[in-house]
Amino acid sequence: MDGMALGKDYATQECSIARALEIVGERWTLLVVRDALYGVRRYNDFLVHLGIPRAVLAARLQTLTTEGILEKRRYQQSPPRDEYVLTERGVALWPTLRALGLWGREHYAEAQLRYFRHVDCGTELGPYGECPLCRTLVPVGDVVMTPGPGLDRAPADPVSRALLKPKRLLEPLESLEAGPA
Repeated sequence: MDGMALGKDYATQECSIARALEIVGERWTLLVVRDALYGVRRYNDFLVHLGIPRAVLAARLQTLTTEGILEKRRYQQSPPRDEYVLTERGVALWPTLRALGLWGREHYAEAQLRYFRHVDCGTELGPYGECPLCRTLVPVGDVVMTPGPGLDRAPADPVSRALLKPKRLLEPLESLEAGPA
């Protein structure tokens, strides 16, 4: 290196990938979005499933909300509690996460952790989120996620246990909060 410090942003890059990385390129951010696609909506559920430090999770949720990827919705008045729901902009990250997951499985994993299937016919989605049988691009809400052979069948956290059952993407995960901590 020539002694110059690495910048904290991509301001000199004229590139849509660089602009996107400004928002979703920080560590943990795409995993928060992935969990939101899986139906995780509540702070504590993100916290236990990801094993993420509280301050980092709070910062990522704030950024994703500010950028219009997540929407904060009040689900309880007293005490006030909010959940985080993907917006259209957030749902539009599905193809990116799908492609990244396939790339990771192909190059780094031995066994398939999850299957993503078309709800209408049960066929596993193709690499671009298409149904090979129906010959259609499957909307995210019509994708059912089922566990694959590589998934731990006895995970420690309640979110991972809940995700062992087949479920549609975006469908809210049942509340897993066991009361006050």
